[in-house]
Amino acid sequence: MTNQVIQTMGAHRSIRKFTNQDVSTEQVEMLTNTARWAPSSHHVQAYSIIVIRNQEKKETLKTLTGGQQWVADCPVFLVICADYHRIGEATKRHDQSLEIGGAEQLLVGAVDAALVAQNLLTAAESIGLGGVMIGGIRNNPVEVASLLKLPKATFPVMGLCLGYPDQDIAQKPRLPKQASVFNEQYDVEVVDQALTEYNDTMHTYYGSRQTNAKQQTWSEQMANYMGKPNRPHMNEFLKRQGFLTDL
Repeated sequence: MTNQVIQTMGAHRSIRKFTNQDVSTEQVEMLTNTARWAPSSHHVQAYSIIVIRNQEKKETLKTLTGGQQWVADCPVFLVICADYHRIGEATKRHDQSLEIGGAEQLLVGAVDAALVAQNLLTAAESIGLGGVMIGGIRNNPVEVASLLKLPKATFPVMGLCLGYPDQDIAQKPRLPKQASVFNEQYDVEVVDQALTEYNDTMHTYYGSRQTNAKQQTWSEQMANYMGKPNRPHMNEFLKRQGFLTDL
């Protein structure tokens, strides 16, 4: 059993090259309006979406995200933020404090932002657009916050490039289902064999890519990536913004 939504979601590819065709204001408004219906814990709606078309600003963000050219080339770049600024303004009206110093509210804000971002991308793909999420928006969070005038109690979670695809790329294989979907309880016994199979799959995939081909397995990639702290500067930035202060 399938439908158009399921087919769109199952056909996802990260698009990093775009045509010169513009994405209209009406399209962006439709996408953001649709995305705002994402689920939100306790109806907090702890996110904001910043729509960026200005070329100079996109060029600056390209640099701040690590030189990702598609950030500058895409017609529309979105920055999705976790946002408790509004909540703070709401609590002031009732003489209450804003308690966001613990892990729970950090998680809620990040999850709210991620749900909205996925809604944005799925809706965009459903009308023929493509895009790619940009975690590099957290490479230089102080500078990003200054550029976008982010107030305290907010932080950028991810960026999202959107435009009409100008490339036809193969899907990157996902983990075997048995390694990530379990019935009734977590099954550690199946993980080892599934990872071995997935390493073979990814080694073949990486070696056959037309661009950025490499000889690497998934476990090697993860070991290199996770074997060191990633973006440790985010700890101090988040504390500056009012998060993690209780930890």
